[in-house]
Amino acid sequence: MKYTLRQLEVFLAVAHHSNITRAAESLAMSQSAASGALRDLEAQFDIRLFDRVGKRLQINELGRLLRPKAMALVEQARQLQQDMTRHDGVGELHIGATLTIGNYLAVNLMARYMERYPQAKLDLQVANTSAIVSRVANFELDVGLIEGEVQHPDLEIIPWLQDELMLFAAPGDPLAGRWPLSDSDLKSARWIVREQGSGTRQAFDRALHGLLPDLNIVLELEQSEAIKRAVAAGLGIGCLSHIALRDEFRREALVPLRAGGRDFSRQLYLIVNKHKYRSAGISRWLELCQQLEQED
Repeated sequence: MKYTLRQLEVFLAVAHHSNITRAAESLAMSQSAASGALRDLEAQFDIRLFDRVGKRLQINELGRLLRPKAMALVEQARQLQQDMTRHDGVGELHIGATLTIGNYLAVNLMARYMERYPQAKLDLQVANTSAIVSRVANFELDVGLIEGEVQHPDLEIIPWLQDELMLFAAPGDPLAGRWPLSDSDLKSARWIVREQGSGTRQAFDRALHGLLPDLNIVLELEQSEAIKRAVAAGLGIGCLSHIALRDEFRREALVPLRAGGRDFSRQLYLIVNKHKYRSAGISRWLELCQQLEQED
């Protein structure tokens, strides 16, 4: 075999960092060793995987073509090493979740997973849909749990749970006693909503199509809890997943609103990179998520 797994690791690290020094640091190697490994890999096959622009190494067309295959091969090798070392099929798993899922569903899933596989290690990253999609596509995350609809050639997108957004207000808000709200009510309201790029905002914009230019959006916030506090303080009305509002509705700290003729339903999704090796840990995590779907 003309190449080594270490050479492939260096290639992937440089592709990620676009810099040989940072790539070497991420692999706990010296810069000269990393440079030599990449140079030897290219020389053995008489190819160039990067365009050199000053100190920056920009992956080229051939590098982009080979990168998913190299990533899959390295992942399989790592999984094999874990299986031989730990004598089980479950190792470290990097999960990404959008904010609503991360705050209200993912922790319960992680607890169930670790109860079944006590030797497992889980890492959870919480961000909005666009960020999670980017990280899964770039092999930084093993699985993504997202709220927004996406299309990406490198991702397998698996329908998961059905969800619904809810409009809500403080109990003393003038709109709290109106049922359902008219389009005029919606346009006269002060809105506190999620930021652009989030799945919640995507579903909100779709549900209120035709009214968006006339809506008075006074705040765009990244955190559901901040939106709920702002609405409870009487700053306006909001729109979040019913998953995030169950406790407040039960305590009557916030009250639901309804907009006539508007569809606030949406689909939640699981995403994995099509080119990523489907390890035992990834497969078992997906199975656990699907079991939650059946319970729901």
